Amino acid sequence: MSVVCIEYKPGLEGVPATQSSVSYVDGQQGILEYRGINIEKLAKESSFLETAYLLIWGNLPSKKELESFEQEIRDNRRIKYRIRDMMKCFPETGHPMDALQTSAAALGLFYSRRALDNPEYIRTAVVRLLANIPTMVAAFELMRKGDDPVKPRDDLDYAANFLYMINEKEPDPLAAKVFDICLTLHAEHTINASTFSAMVTSSTLTDPYGVIASAVGTLAGPLHGGANEDVISMLSEIGSVENVRPYLEKCFETKAKIMGFGHRVYKVKDPRAVILQALAVELFEKFGYDKYYEIALEIEKVVEERLGHKGIYPNVDFYSGLVYRKLGISSDLFTPIFAIARVAGWLAHWKEQLAVNRIFRPTQIYTGSHNVDYTPAEKR
Repeated sequence: MSVVCIEYKPGLEGVPATQSSVSYVDGQQGILEYRGINIEKLAKESSFLETAYLLIWGNLPSKKELESFEQEIRDNRRIKYRIRDMMKCFPETGHPMDALQTSAAALGLFYSRRALDNPEYIRTAVVRLLANIPTMVAAFELMRKGDDPVKPRDDLDYAANFLYMINEKEPDPLAAKVFDICLTLHAEHTINASTFSAMVTSSTLTDPYGVIASAVGTLAGPLHGGANEDVISMLSEIGSVENVRPYLEKCFETKAKIMGFGHRVYKVKDPRAVILQALAVELFEKFGYDKYYEIALEIEKVVEERLGHKGIYPNVDFYSGLVYRKLGISSDLFTPIFAIARVAGWLAHWKEQLAVNRIFRPTQIYTGSHNVDYTPAEKR
């Protein structure tokens, strides 16, 4: 029997899975670009919906195109009452990511036509997903508390409307601005686990609602989107600056993972973490200090001392939780908010995949036995 030698890379690390023009990362220099535009510039000068348009259609919209796109989103924010009634049956103790995955898949029951060669169908699906996902996240947040969901407000922009739906009051302009920047920062990041999941699913030519549901399920894991929730738990467990070094020494000794640190690509501080840290400080200056921030600073200092030479620095999850916490957002909503933003990136790769589609079918390296005899049940 001939044996073909194929190099195995756990997790497909460094193995190209596609060609893409959606985003670019240079992990050695800490560079992130969406369609060639630097993330710092987009965070400062753009908005989430403009960034979503850029990612999905490949170019910045004209003023008229952006206004039309924003209006389409406003017109499609409301979800069907049957989806809302379905969500009322979800267990109150269920995680919001599980509720979101189920709700996103349910959209396909109402809108799935799989007319993937129809540009109008594609645009409508893009608009509906971008518009409905935040509404579903906000609806479950209130319904699990026993309250009716708050209807979207057409006079509020994308970020402000979401904060209004979860807090039942119009947000401060700074809070809405910071949240919009957070969505922009989380909108896309090359071929990560959830994006790859979306691409594999989309390669079968299923509907976009199934694609997004698949990606949401992948994002839910603590090694991907769930890390910022765990960062807050870690800060709470440490409790004070004095406890940081003993806590981390124990982590170093046992080789336990320090949440919010390290990245498959970045070997310097994540550029998104730099921006998020500045946003956190801006919020603290207006709305009051958070004692967890001092703990976070000390953690970053100690980790850099011990592991900086290995290229382990804060990633996007380390400071995002502190920002969301100051905005009054529940910690188990952090990952669903990540999903709200990342829908833009997932849809961009879905659309790109459709243009050159070939179903994913990787191979394997077999490690089992051969020519094993079958033993009848009465002789086992």
